[in-house]
Amino acid sequence: MPQHRDQVWSQALSRRAVLHAAGVAGITLAGSSVWAGQSVRLPIAGEPQERPLTRDFPQKGSMILQRTRPPLLETPMEVFDRGVFTPNDEFYVRWHWAVIPSSVDAAAFRLSVRGHVNQALSLSIDDLLKMPRVELAAVNQCSGNSRGFFLPRVPGAQWAHGAMGNARWTGVLLKDVLDRAGVKPGAVQVRFKGLDEPVVPDAPAFRKSLDVDHARDGEVMIAFAMNGEQMPLLNGFPLRLIVPGWYSTYWVKMLSDIEVLDRADDNYWMATAYTIPDTPYANITPGQTGIKTVPISRMVPRSFFTNVADDASLPADASAIIRGIAFGGDSGVAKVELSMDDGRTWQLTTLGEDHGNYSFRRWQVNIPTLPKGRHSLMARCTNAAGDVQPPASNWNNNGFMRNVVETVHITAI
Repeated sequence: MPQHRDQVWSQALSRRAVLHAAGVAGITLAGSSVWAGQSVRLPIAGEPQERPLTRDFPQKGSMILQRTRPPLLETPMEVFDRGVFTPNDEFYVRWHWAVIPSSVDAAAFRLSVRGHVNQALSLSIDDLLKMPRVELAAVNQCSGNSRGFFLPRVPGAQWAHGAMGNARWTGVLLKDVLDRAGVKPGAVQVRFKGLDEPVVPDAPAFRKSLDVDHARDGEVMIAFAMNGEQMPLLNGFPLRLIVPGWYSTYWVKMLSDIEVLDRADDNYWMATAYTIPDTPYANITPGQTGIKTVPISRMVPRSFFTNVADDASLPADASAIIRGIAFGGDSGVAKVELSMDDGRTWQLTTLGEDHGNYSFRRWQVNIPTLPKGRHSLMARCTNAAGDVQPPASNWNNNGFMRNVVETVHITAI
């Protein structure tokens, strides 16, 4: 990852700009109200499909309201058709606990680094801004993105496809911070915690861990900006852990504590929550028991249509441009293919600019004239490691890791 050029930061995120922006009065996380009665109909499997749109959350535009407290805000699908990077004010939001700081004083904020290290650290934002900067384009995707399409239905937020986003993240390497503290021999994992707190005292604090070699691989980073701007409060201001290629459960928001462990982390959020069947595609049969589970980790390839929705109409006897986005999960996009005959044959699409292994990538194809009637379009991504989206949906109790080939039905009229 190259260091970010200093001139880019002269206006966006100089040390003074960050501290000044953070020093304003606190932002209130008020309960949301429906924005002028507007709503959107999600093409998910169950009811309610109709969901309200809201503008009532700080630093956010029009978002699909999944839950008010803790905030769960979904990005409308049309946002992904506008560009490969998701705007900060339309980037999805997912928190686990409802007790979230309504403001953060960046001047007083400290990041703690402790545990199995030679020297405990208490780093200010200013300390981090003096370190070498890096930038990386990476998709942040909720483990349960597209859960609303699972049948039989499973509990949890009934997301459509909008619990994801792509951004240019800017910050410092986690490796550099750990090296500054000095990781002792025998370290096993590195655990991370943010400023959010459980609603009741006995509930487990949200903490996630990475193996020490992963934490020091030179890609995991601590970000203080996204898309060249101050990170929104609801997306993790002032600091967020970035774990490229892994699901967002590891991307701890409002990161405040880093603890190096000399043992495997067995806290609730590692050992019990966010686990998947240890099977291909994390797939089991509904009701199946006695299956070994493991913590969810790497993302898998996906592709989506962005300029045509299910049950859309197109002019008959005319060509049309179909486009979308794809990402390779934990490696780059090798190709995206389109099928117009229910998967019997596939044609290559034209890929857009490559922004790196972990970014969205645009795809586009010009389809020939369509006879009148109903047609199905299928999009399939293959990543650089050779992993291909499967033709059938997976199922598990948590509604995790959907990456089936997506299909839209259109009518030529």
